[in-house]
Amino acid sequence: MSEAAAAIAAIQGAITRAEAESGRVPGSTTLVAVSKTHEGDVIRPFLQAGLRVFGENRVQEAKGKWPQLQAEFPGVELHLIGPLQTNKVREALALFDVIETIDRPKLARAIADEIQRAGKAPRCLVQVNIGREQQKAGIDPDQTQILIDLCRREYDLPITGLMCIPPVEGDPVPYFQHLAQLAKSAGLAEISMGMSGDFPQAIACGATHVRVGSALFGHRNYAEGVAGTTSPHHL
Repeated sequence: MSEAAAAIAAIQGAITRAEAESGRVPGSTTLVAVSKTHEGDVIRPFLQAGLRVFGENRVQEAKGKWPQLQAEFPGVELHLIGPLQTNKVREALALFDVIETIDRPKLARAIADEIQRAGKAPRCLVQVNIGREQQKAGIDPDQTQILIDLCRREYDLPITGLMCIPPVEGDPVPYFQHLAQLAKSAGLAEISMGMSGDFPQAIACGATHVRVGSALFGHRNYAEGVAGTTSPHHL
């Protein structure tokens, strides 16, 4: 078994255990492999091992590596999990199958206009700033239903779920529970939450998609320059 296959098996095993422990239907959680900052040569072994759902933070970075990989490996589902600027919407819709980061009416309208122009509609999730953190993107939890209603009624956007990134410090479970409640109230089936350090808890709270990067690809180097540095809830 290759290193990539072993890493996938370990995460899938942990997902299966979390589903069983929380009474979830086996296979009801999708692993989204967060491949941001990693080059095609790093990603390719995971594709060769059968992984097909990936997440990227930046349109330009994804555009530089994924078209070739998608040509080599059919059936890839690519999620945009980072902030999207309105001037990048056309490029994003050409590349991504799922947009997880709708957080404001202006962006929703730009996506709706591009869907009309291009005739291609990705699945769309609303990003919720579940911890109300000033430095993070996302709609305020109290405004979530208003944005969902606007997307549905005015823009006819295919909103299928919610996404969040809880605060790094503290217990993520209350935030996961809050997002699950918001999704249930809105009648949305998809809940994207949970990362390398906390995805079993997210599954117990109802996550349908968990975004895992460092547990698959290894820790990244960040601005402080310390190899292997990552927070407990990081992707």
